[in-house]
Amino acid sequence: MEFWRHIYSNFDVVAFSIFGLKVHWYGIMYVSALLLALALAKFFSKKMNMGISNKCLDSYFVWVEIGVILGARLGYILIYDNHTMYYITHPWQIFNPYINGEFVGIRGMSYHGAIVGFLIATFLFCKKHKENPWKFLDLVALSVPLAYVFGRIGNFLNQELFGRVTDIPWGIYVNGVLRHPSQLYEAFLEGIVVFIVVYMAKLKQTFCGELIIVYACAYSLARFICEFFREPDFGIGFVLFGMSMGQILSLIMLFTTLLFYVWIKFKKVNI
Repeated sequence: MEFWRHIYSNFDVVAFSIFGLKVHWYGIMYVSALLLALALAKFFSKKMNMGISNKCLDSYFVWVEIGVILGARLGYILIYDNHTMYYITHPWQIFNPYINGEFVGIRGMSYHGAIVGFLIATFLFCKKHKENPWKFLDLVALSVPLAYVFGRIGNFLNQELFGRVTDIPWGIYVNGVLRHPSQLYEAFLEGIVVFIVVYMAKLKQTFCGELIIVYACAYSLARFICEFFREPDFGIGFVLFGMSMGQILSLIMLFTTLLFYVWIKFKKVNI
């Protein structure tokens, strides 16, 4: 247990170096998450006869990844970063992986920003290829949660997005302060539990687009709960009624999704 509590003192965020470039564990986990999501998408598409070819998924994957990266980075800069105006006036610095000449990678991504980028990319792709976007969104709802587990483990290994101060036996020391390993809580709730919920919904699905709605609601609730154990974002803290920015965005996402669901059901909208 002592080794676990001091794991950050005995663990290097850099996995290895290639020609002087440091490859972080976070990067490895991120790539693993992407590859797993694509593999799961192909698996579920074939198993559940969703009618999407592997070639189409490969193309869609590229579109979505571009949308996710742009949305996540821009979302972080606009919502969380303390140097928003600097990036707005120096947009070429948004994806600059160097700080003072040292390669550190691109740090600062927003999940909710990634969602916006992902949705825009999906609808643009489907419009171009004349596909039903809701069918793709349902497939994503099945494929993303388990892959997301790797992303949160990556946050943990990268020693970022720390948990709140605690005295629990399984807490870990961060700069001498015992904290919740909240990234792992998120890996479990936002990844594994959300996948189970979406998969169960698939067994009783009644309309195309239902799974992405279930996913959005389940993720929002899981994220809202996890935020009680996660340290509020530096420079922002608690925003309203003792809630963090992550909780406020999760509630907005939840209520927006529920309103959309009610609109579909009561208006009998065919999506």
